Amino acid sequence: MAAGVHETTLGLDHRKLAMWVFLGSEFLFFGAFVSAYILYLDATAGGPNVDIFDIPFTSISSFVLLMSSLTMVLAHNAHVRRDMRRMRMWILATAGQGAVFLGGQVFEFTVFYREGLNLTESPFASAFFVLTGFHGLHVFVGILLLLSLYSLTLTGKVKPNQDLKTEMIGLYWHFVDIIWVIIFTVVYLIPELAMGS
Repeated sequence: MAAGVHETTLGLDHRKLAMWVFLGSEFLFFGAFVSAYILYLDATAGGPNVDIFDIPFTSISSFVLLMSSLTMVLAHNAHVRRDMRRMRMWILATAGQGAVFLGGQVFEFTVFYREGLNLTESPFASAFFVLTGFHGLHVFVGILLLLSLYSLTLTGKVKPNQDLKTEMIGLYWHFVDIIWVIIFTVVYLIPELAMGS
C-alpha cells in the first residue's frame, strides 16, 4: 500500500468507499422521487400533462449530457498519464456540456411555465419539477466541482499524482448521467411511447 493511502478492509481507498456510500444514498433519494412521479403521473388537476414535453429538444440536451461522461473519462485518463494540460481541457469540456444541459433545462422550464405547468399546478407538476429540478441541482454541483478541480490544478493544489480527486468527481458525474438516463426514460420516453401505441 502506498504511503498516505488508507484502504478499507475491502481493499478500497476509504475516500472512494465514502463516495460510493454517498452515491448509494443519493440513488435512494432519486428512487423515491421517481416513484412519486409515477404515482402522480395522471394527477394533472386539469392542467397540462406529458403532452407538453418536447421530446426532440430534450433528446438533444440529454445527448450532450451523456457525451460529457466521455469527456470526463478522457479527463481522468489524461490525469492518470500526468498530462495536466489535456486533463484541464477535458474538464472544461465536461463542465461546458453540463452547462449546456442546464441551460436547456432552464429554457424548458420557462416554456412549461408559459404553458401553465408550474410547481403548484398539480401533483403531477410538483413531482415533475422536484424530480428534474433535483437532478438539475446535482448537475450544477457537478459543474462547480469540475471548475474547482480546474482551478486547483492551475494553482498546483491538485498535483499530477493526485488523480484520485479526478476519479472521485468522475464517479459523481457518471452517477448524475446515469440518473438522467433513468429520468429521461421514465418521464419522457415511456409516456410518449404509450401515447403513440
